[in-house]
Amino acid sequence: MAFTSNDVEQLRAAIATGAVKVRYADREVTYRSLGEMRDILRMIQADMQGDALSNRCRTSVAAF
Repeated sequence: MAFTSNDVEQLRAAIATGAVKVRYADREVTYRSLGEMRDILRMIQADMQGDALSNRCRTSVAAF
């Protein structure tokens, strides 16, 4: 699943208010704990960071 910055903002807002239910567009998710929500937020951010890095041009130079 591709995550969006809106997903991150929704999850951050829920964490800030202490809510364990988050509505994302057409679905609602109930998390078990604040810790789980923080773990998932880190996972989403890492996934988005990886996507951003994979879209960059890479150049290699041979060493002689």
